[in-house]
Amino acid sequence: MLPSEKARPITDLVDAQTVFQNIASNIGRVIKDQSGAIRKLLAAFASGGHVLLEDYPGTGKTTLAKTLACSINGDFQRIQFTPDLLPSDIIGVSIYDQKEQAFNFHRGPVFTQILLADEINRASPRTQSALLEAMGENQVSVDGTRYQLDDLFFVVATQNPVEFHGTYPLPEAQMDRFGLRFQLGYVDAEQEVEILTDQRDAHPLASLNACAGQDDVKMLRRAVPIMRISDEIKRYIVDIVAATRSAQGIKMGASPRASLTMMKTAQALALFDGLEFVTPDHVQELAVPVLAHRVVIDPQAHFSGRTAEAVIKEVVTTVPAPV
Repeated sequence: MLPSEKARPITDLVDAQTVFQNIASNIGRVIKDQSGAIRKLLAAFASGGHVLLEDYPGTGKTTLAKTLACSINGDFQRIQFTPDLLPSDIIGVSIYDQKEQAFNFHRGPVFTQILLADEINRASPRTQSALLEAMGENQVSVDGTRYQLDDLFFVVATQNPVEFHGTYPLPEAQMDRFGLRFQLGYVDAEQEVEILTDQRDAHPLASLNACAGQDDVKMLRRAVPIMRISDEIKRYIVDIVAATRSAQGIKMGASPRASLTMMKTAQALALFDGLEFVTPDHVQELAVPVLAHRVVIDPQAHFSGRTAEAVIKEVVTTVPAPV
């Protein structure tokens, strides 16, 4: 057991900030030049949300999830989504035991702490929906029996933004379950050379050690709701979300769940920054990753080249921020 796994009360938010800094630094040893993506990932993780990584193959999406699990000494499972994947392949199945003359439930890979749902849009909608209850309620139901998932259950789903052959677009209801959607993108040439050097003999993940324990992460999650957020900032969040429902080119705007997600992740960012309260800058930083995947672009606006990200950026510039 790691020394940090000994239970301790929250006596200072500095302790939680230190946990974040340690985890972010540890991930940065493997995931080069991606401090912004790591920051968003940990904001979702600390606030109890889930993440959708939409990026090209080979940019480090799978490695990012593995590195997070390794950094917190957590359980990790990976599911490769394919068209023939069944819901039981995710949540588990009840098998009849002739000796005991009873059905025994065999748990699926969803019973973990960090779950990588790789290429989630390659599975059928029926299989995709198997994750809905798990992501929304932190539980699964099988044959009328409910099974609770781990308190640290966290889904990192991936999908390729340019390959659509043999895929099933995620429905709006499931997109809304993801707290944030963002991209890693390509690193610059110098960082790519460093990646080649680091992986010349072995992958750096193979020698990575945990830098935080389970209790450290739970402390981090308990600290997030403590961060102060004023009524003016709450109203600012609500005004931005409400503006997406009437913005030009938007067919369907974001729901109140988006407001809740933005508030919680903004509190996480304030904690990471060592501040005592949430600022408008935190809200603006999260607007696109929290809202863009939750809105539906009008077909005519889509064909004219409008994107959800562009619309959200316009909304942020039009809604006045509190002084």
